[in-house]
Amino acid sequence: MKRLLLIAIPLLLLLTACSKQAIIRPPVDESEWLRKERGIVVASNFGCTSFVIETSRGYALLRMWGGSAPFMGTTLYGNFSSWGVKTVYNRTEGYLMTVDVQDYWLGYWQAMDGMAWNCGGLFPGKANNGNTLGVDSTSTSSK
Repeated sequence: MKRLLLIAIPLLLLLTACSKQAIIRPPVDESEWLRKERGIVVASNFGCTSFVIETSRGYALLRMWGGSAPFMGTTLYGNFSSWGVKTVYNRTEGYLMTVDVQDYWLGYWQAMDGMAWNCGGLFPGKANNGNTLGVDSTSTSSK
């Protein structure tokens, strides 16, 4: 019985000391942010901080400051129609984030080319095989 207590008490203390700390973010006033321009992330790459969003005026090329790029399909609100470092609201995740708007009012392929340039030739969703257009040269056959 003593052996069981000698093992159980330290184990119980160890397990009760371990706890998961939640990230506490301040509340965001959505009413102010929802009046701003909306953008949907259409291209992002895990290995790169640049990403592309689609707005009502075209596509914008953004770069994250202090974090990783948001996932595709994420809804953002902010001022995407001018250059510079901005605070934007990530409504999908519910927090504020800092981005650098590098270019705006672009066409789709202009935005993708800008992202490929910023990511060192990596086209979104493709492996770096030296081809920034994202065309897999092994799948095309010449007859």
